[in-house]
Amino acid sequence: MYSVVDIETTGNGGKEGKVTEIAIISFNGERITNSFVSLVNPECSIPYYITKLTGIDNNMVQNAPKFYEIAKEIVLLTANTIFVAHNSAFDYNFIRSEFSRLGYNYQRKTLCTVQLSRKLLPGHASYSLGNLCNNLGITVTNRHRAEGDALATVELLKILLQKHLSTETDSLFSQKKGL
Repeated sequence: MYSVVDIETTGNGGKEGKVTEIAIISFNGERITNSFVSLVNPECSIPYYITKLTGIDNNMVQNAPKFYEIAKEIVLLTANTIFVAHNSAFDYNFIRSEFSRLGYNYQRKTLCTVQLSRKLLPGHASYSLGNLCNNLGITVTNRHRAEGDALATVELLKILLQKHLSTETDSLFSQKKGL
C-alpha cells in the first residue's frame, strides 16, 4: 500500500518552512482507495513568490486547520504504507519537521518517483513532475497544488510499477533462457 503525498509550503527549508497544503492519496498499486486534501494554516505569512507559484495566499489559509489539528489524520492515513512523493526527500523532510515541532518522531519507508523514474525511464532531459507528465501523456490539473500534483504522481507511479514489473519479468525470462 502506498501513500502518495504532495505538499505546498511557505518555502525555505523543512526546518524553517511550514506546510500550507497537503494531499495524501492512498493507492493500493492498482487504484486509489482513499484521499485526504487540506489547506493548512502555517501560522506565519506566506511569501509573495510562493503565492505567485501556488495561488495559495494568507487569506486562503487563515481559517484552515493548523498542522497539529490534522496530524493524527496524517499518521493514520500513512501508517503501514510506503510514503511516495516526487522528490520524496523534500516532502518527507517537511512533514517530519512539522511532526518534530509537535514532539513526534514521524517515520515511514519512502519511495521517490524522481529516483525511480531516472532508473526505469532513462533518457529524459528533465525529471521534474511537469516535464515527465508532458512526456508520458499524464494530464495534470491544478499544477503546483497538492491534490493536482499528488494525483499526477499516482499516474506516474502506475507507469513506474508497470515498467518495474515488466523489467522484472523480462529479466526472469532472460535467466530461464540461459538455463
